Amino acid sequence: MKVLGISGSPRKKGTTAGLVQAVLDATELETEYVSLAGKKISPCIYCLACAKDNTCKVKDFMGELRQKLIDADALVIGGCNMWSTLNGLTQNFLERFFQFHHHGKSPMAGKPGIAVGVGGGSGKAPAEAINRYFQMFGIRSVGTVRTQGAFACYSCGYGNVCDVSLVQNYLDENGNIDMDFKPDLEKQPDILAAARQLGKKLRSVL
Repeated sequence: MKVLGISGSPRKKGTTAGLVQAVLDATELETEYVSLAGKKISPCIYCLACAKDNTCKVKDFMGELRQKLIDADALVIGGCNMWSTLNGLTQNFLERFFQFHHHGKSPMAGKPGIAVGVGGGSGKAPAEAINRYFQMFGIRSVGTVRTQGAFACYSCGYGNVCDVSLVQNYLDENGNIDMDFKPDLEKQPDILAAARQLGKKLRSVL
């Protein structure tokens, strides 16, 4: 049995990546992890060229992922919160599942999946969006784990002076951002425990 984990965050190393990997590790099965950071994945252009053979004809990184998705026995998909919805890279990736949606023989149908949602405020919106795609494409939801990640304001270089910064309340006496307030997955043992529990649950349904 093989579990494929996908982090759709534009950050290669971050909370989304860490949480997806925590789920994968806990399955104790053969796993593969792929980060979409820096990869080109276009949105579905609804050309319908996939209708004939369930194969997308758009040439980008999704072509490399197609067989990995088909071969996987289960999926762990993580995305992050951008403007109270799922970030664009993960959205594009999931839109392209449309290629599997023809002739009533989708290779995604029936696969168990886990949704991972992360956001500076909340991971609820991205997790819900991923689960909607699961439902549309016949992926069987095994569970969801979500948590708070770090606002971009912590690392943009202007978070302590920007008028619309989301970390203005976390400045030290010198006017610098107090990084002790920055969310970190290692500071959230309850979330890591929940991720590992989901990984064990995923193993049990395979």
